[in-house]
Amino acid sequence: MNQFLQQLCLYQPGVRETLGLPDKVDPVPPAIHEKIVTPGEKQGDLLRKQQIITLSPRELLALSVKHLAEGHKDTAIPLLRLALDKDPEYVRALVVMGQTLLQDEQLAEAAEYLERAISKLFLTGHPTEVEEVDLLILASQWAGIAYIRQGKNAEGIRHLERVANLEEPEDAKSKAHYYDAFLVLASALYSEHRKPEAAKLLRMAAAYDPSYSVYLEQCEKDEVDLVSDLASSRRGDY
Repeated sequence: MNQFLQQLCLYQPGVRETLGLPDKVDPVPPAIHEKIVTPGEKQGDLLRKQQIITLSPRELLALSVKHLAEGHKDTAIPLLRLALDKDPEYVRALVVMGQTLLQDEQLAEAAEYLERAISKLFLTGHPTEVEEVDLLILASQWAGIAYIRQGKNAEGIRHLERVANLEEPEDAKSKAHYYDAFLVLASALYSEHRKPEAAKLLRMAAAYDPSYSVYLEQCEKDEVDLVSDLASSRRGDY
C-alpha cells in the first residue's frame, strides 16, 4: 500500500503538469534568476541574497517549481516557505508545499499544509471555479496519501472520499486528477476489506479510461497483487 501511494504522488513526468500549475504562473525574471541561482551555490547563500526577497509570491512559486522540475527539493522548499511568509493565503503555494513535503517523506507537515489549503478553499463556500476545484482534488488526494502513509487510514479515506463525492469535472486535466484519486481511494478501501466499494470506484475509473479495467478484474477476483500491480503500472510514467 505505501509503495502504491508513494508512486501515485510521484508518477507524472512533468512537475508543472503534476502540480496542476497553469501557464499564467508568473515567470521569474531572467536577470534575477541568473543572479540568485548559480551552480554549486548553497541553499543558505541563495536565501540570503537580497534579490530573492524582492520576488512576489507568484514569482517565488514559479522559481520553486523550476527547482522541483530539476529535482532540487532542498532549494524549492525554502522558496515555498518564503512565498507563504509573504502570502499565507496563497492556496496554490500551500498545495505545492504539501505535495513537495510528501515527496520528501515529511508526512505530518505535508498533511498540515494540505489541510490548510483545503480549509481556505472552503472559506467562502464550496469551490466552483475550475482552478479551485482542481486544487481541491489535488490537495484532498495528497492529504489522503499523507495520512494513509502515516497509518492513519480513516483520516486518509475521509479526504479521498471528498473527491469521490464531487461531481465529475468538465476540465480535462481536473478530470484526470479526479480519477487518479479514485484509484488511490479504491486501493485504500480494498486494503480495508471494503471490496464492493473499491470495485464501484474502479468501474467508474474504467469507464473513464478502459485501461483501468484490469484493476477492476483483479479486484473482483480477489487477486492479492491488486495494489502492487497498480503501483507498477504507474512507475513508467514517472
